[in-house]
Amino acid sequence: MEGLGWSAILEGWPWFTGPGQYPISAYSEFMPPPLLGRSPYGSADPLLFQKEDPWGWPVTEYEEGFELSPGLAMIAQSLLEKMMHLANGRPANGIPRADITDNPYWPEALAGHVGSLNHERFVLLISLALARTQDDKGRVRWTLFGSSEQGPERAFWNSFFTAPGRELPAEQILDFLRRLLKAAFDVPEAKVKDLRALGLRILPTKNDPHFPYWRVDSLPATVRPLLLQSDEPIGDIRFMLTFRPFTDLPPAVQSAYLAGRLHLLPFPGSLIFWGMGRYRMLQQQLPLAMQIPLLHLFERRESPQGIRVPQSGWLHEGGLTDPGPDPSHGGLRNLFKRTHRWTRVLRHEDELAVTSREDKVAHVLFSTQPDDLGLYHKPMARNAQLWSKDFQRLLDGRRGTRNDLIHAAAALAAGGLFGYRFQYPPMLVGRYEIYWHRPMVAYLDARTGQASLLTDAPLGYLTAYDAEKPDPAEAIELWPRLLRREPHIAAAELFTQQKTQTPYQDRVNVRKLLDSGLLLGDTGMRRSFARALLTVANDETLDQWLGALPARASAPDRGRRLAAELRAGLIEAPASLPESLTYHRSARRSFEVNFWRTIASLAEGVYLTTNNADCVLDQATQAHLVHHRRDLNILGDHLLGHYRRLINEAGLSGALVGDLPFRWRTDFDFDWMGGWLHNQTGETTERDLIVVIPGRDRSQAVIMADHYDTAYMEDRYEADRGGDGARLAAAGADDNHSATATMMLGAPIFLELSRDGQLACDIWLVHLTGEEFPADSLGSRHLCQVLVEDNLQMRLADGAMHDLSSTRVRGVYVMDMIAHNNDDDRDVFQISPGTGAQSMWLAYQAHLANEIWNASTAQWNRRGSRRDCGRGARSADGRTLPAIARHLVLHGEVRPPYDPRSTLYNTDGQIFSDVGVPVALFMENYDINRTGYHDSHDTMANIDLDYGAALAAMAIESVAQAAAQP
Repeated sequence: MEGLGWSAILEGWPWFTGPGQYPISAYSEFMPPPLLGRSPYGSADPLLFQKEDPWGWPVTEYEEGFELSPGLAMIAQSLLEKMMHLANGRPANGIPRADITDNPYWPEALAGHVGSLNHERFVLLISLALARTQDDKGRVRWTLFGSSEQGPERAFWNSFFTAPGRELPAEQILDFLRRLLKAAFDVPEAKVKDLRALGLRILPTKNDPHFPYWRVDSLPATVRPLLLQSDEPIGDIRFMLTFRPFTDLPPAVQSAYLAGRLHLLPFPGSLIFWGMGRYRMLQQQLPLAMQIPLLHLFERRESPQGIRVPQSGWLHEGGLTDPGPDPSHGGLRNLFKRTHRWTRVLRHEDELAVTSREDKVAHVLFSTQPDDLGLYHKPMARNAQLWSKDFQRLLDGRRGTRNDLIHAAAALAAGGLFGYRFQYPPMLVGRYEIYWHRPMVAYLDARTGQASLLTDAPLGYLTAYDAEKPDPAEAIELWPRLLRREPHIAAAELFTQQKTQTPYQDRVNVRKLLDSGLLLGDTGMRRSFARALLTVANDETLDQWLGALPARASAPDRGRRLAAELRAGLIEAPASLPESLTYHRSARRSFEVNFWRTIASLAEGVYLTTNNADCVLDQATQAHLVHHRRDLNILGDHLLGHYRRLINEAGLSGALVGDLPFRWRTDFDFDWMGGWLHNQTGETTERDLIVVIPGRDRSQAVIMADHYDTAYMEDRYEADRGGDGARLAAAGADDNHSATATMMLGAPIFLELSRDGQLACDIWLVHLTGEEFPADSLGSRHLCQVLVEDNLQMRLADGAMHDLSSTRVRGVYVMDMIAHNNDDDRDVFQISPGTGAQSMWLAYQAHLANEIWNASTAQWNRRGSRRDCGRGARSADGRTLPAIARHLVLHGEVRPPYDPRSTLYNTDGQIFSDVGVPVALFMENYDINRTGYHDSHDTMANIDLDYGAALAAMAIESVAQAAAQP
């Protein structure tokens, strides 16, 4: 299938329309693959899909420079140390003896010479299986899956092609071989010109009957003159490039190597991973199991810099008849550090370094007990593979059924020794999962005693497998393209300052300007928008930052050229900003008063049990409950009634109010959660709430969304914060009744715009259910599912269903926590777009709304009762309405998904972005460590009325502007 390229990968698109065709699990229950190239609701990525290159896979300068290169260096050093231990017979090599025994790559003939291979330079040509995966912080990173399941040599020889049958220039291939020999063996320059005369030969492998797809169909024509001839004497040969098992080498070659007269490239012991009989057997049952042996050598790694390494190894669970761990399988890794999207760490931090708690792997995978899960965890078995000590498959989590999960959990409960790997699915394009098989070329540097990576080494190739039934024998092949765009290369190479406000701040700033300019198109970027993208001191201007950029670059002249190129992409704003559509209704004291009162009525009224899991049935929770019903249902009815009254008062035909009902379903049972349990018994359902406000074009809509559930309070649950284990819903004044109130106040404004014919398309107000744990973006997952499936059915008050599937969503503005002004960085909020050009367009509309607001505040503050006002203050008692204050000038920072300070990942916005629905997040300047977040202090006392009302007004204006565009 290697000749088909992108056309084969996208065949059958779209296959996901129709009810039930695109279920989306909670990310805490199954972390999905990153969807690249084309997401189900989005358009094709022009960077990935290029018509002139149907077999190319672009790798950005940032991926190569800050993930892959440092990651490969780390892997090389670790592997080389283990290979040196192996060659010297040391037991601490991390490779179980059972995997070396009867291994054709390390037979007795070779093992008997440990400690005497003094001429060995430990050249590594190891083919790694890599792919990009997603984590719970919304980061998409290159991840080590292990050794290539395509065998030890296929990636190496495919490196010398760029497409099927298209060979690299001969000199480029020969140059690599020359550089390798010079670097690893100190061969003089003059002698490497004629590689054959030097004594380099190539010996291809024989076919492996168990893995016929490992076969290399044809070597590059350039290297065929270097092939070892059957009658050629070994005495004149100094270097032999071969991936054959040592047992398959001609006896004369074996003897010459063991005597130190011949160098084998690669070091023969480095190929043992493809000769481990137990994993060769497991491969017949567990997809791509040949990746696993090499992965076992490495500790888990989650640092954002470098290559991600998932945890793998062996676990032991005691049982009545269990004899105990078996050392022949290697060391145990029985414990695991859980992470989750609510963890109070920064996105650029190494979470494992600051996390101390460890749980048993068996509990992490399968336990549904309340104490094991805490406030933010779920069983992770769907992101794992398991096998028995006899190497029989127990679970392939991603593809497993509910019965498979039950069977695997029972096996662990019975006790024994089990192999496992956590497996976060590789990047997905259409229905195909993609792996990069990249040779890691390294050697022992005789001067330093350390591993040295060879630069500009062969890059290998990529394979695409059917994600539901991956078969290495049925691979679509692609080839990597390392991008070399000069401004991006400059950004990657010139700025190495790690200790800035966020690591490598200038590099990220340059990237944001370059990427955003491309997304916005050829018209240029407003200087004000460019400034909003920068992470700099609040009082630093764009010109000051650009002016200082060359001095902070490692090469100032190159930095000056880069700054000039950035300036050239900027345009001055027009003389006047667009006219506001809504501020005449929202920049008023009456709006502020209603905003305060509406939040208070939601947060401190009758709605107490507003988490989807309510009411939790454990004793600790039950003891604190005022009543034993779920108020989330009543709150939903209240919101629907509010909008029905507004529409009746407006007399607007075509406006609709209803809900999107569905059941909460999971792979595991959580019968201690009353809300979950009632879904299973049919006593209740979950629902998103929706208000449809008509525009001129009914085939398109802009969505304004919040979540109307609230989180459990950490200080009532966590013992170290004074809690007693009770799961009690927070009042949620800021998180997220501030957003709900905004939508309630925005509705009459949007109805007025609709009546006046100012909306080019519909506006939908959608109250999403279940963003907080344990529901975990339940409502956004359901909405995205029915959007992708083209199956959006709205239930009206009389129970009739209204079909909205013919309407295409132009974009979504998600609001989450918008009314608390960060005490340490005041008057700042974030506009965080998802991926893609349309998401950036939404962010741009929000930026314009911010600009219009800021430009108007001086005039507004000269009016009437605001004329002599100062800054606002929080209510001293949380009950008294704050006094009138001047309108604030707010700085909206535009934070793309890779900005370390974007918190899109911690909201419903991540779900929309992942499936390709354009989205931008409105959120305050989020401080993960403050009180008032997921605790008993999320009350009116923490609301900043001047800040929150201004941000609410800007969100309303943004939606109106986006919906007014033709």
